[in-house]
Amino acid sequence: MNFLISETLLLVVQIVSAVVMIGLILMQNQGAGLSGVFGGEGGFYRRRRGVEKIVFNLTITMATVFLLSSFLFLYV
Repeated sequence: MNFLISETLLLVVQIVSAVVMIGLILMQNQGAGLSGVFGGEGGFYRRRRGVEKIVFNLTITMATVFLLSSFLFLYV
């Protein structure tokens, strides 16, 4: 019974973190698209501030939670 609860909990954590991570990625700035990949824009260094920094850090956190829950799900 304990095995079933932990497996279900990990699955819920995985689904919630995936949905939140998708939302956070969609909230980030679009930028110039693929033109920066091919050298179309002479990029400049810019620091993230305010809400942009919070969204960026939350995206990294959710990606880490998703990755860890995925690895834990393999061992349960």
